[in-house]
Amino acid sequence: QVQLVESGGGLVQPGGSLRLSCAAPENIFRMSAMGWYRQVPGKERDLVARITRDGTTNYADSVKGRFTISRDNATNTVYLQMNSLNPEDTAVYYCNAQFRVLRTYDYWGQGSQVTVSS
Repeated sequence: QVQLVESGGGLVQPGGSLRLSCAAPENIFRMSAMGWYRQVPGKERDLVARITRDGTTNYADSVKGRFTISRDNATNTVYLQMNSLNPEDTAVYYCNAQFRVLRTYDYWGQGSQVTVSS
């Protein structure tokens, strides 16, 4: 069973910063575009940011200019640096690895709670 291991969530005040990390098995990481999604109760899981194997990134409009996704191919880790956090960023954040070989494969992390509150 493929495991993506997340770390870095927690409680932060509005305007603060957090960094999420996600480590993946090497064979999965090398083949995958990596992404971060978030979900609040009663709503669908939404894409926050994504980075392809060659480093191309895309972001949800709501986080552009505040969040930065990056990947370290030496350690098979993807990061999400979150700055200028506001209460609307409160959610469970999930790491995703996706690649396609004949069909699409999706793997998920365990989820990390991020709470932005004073």
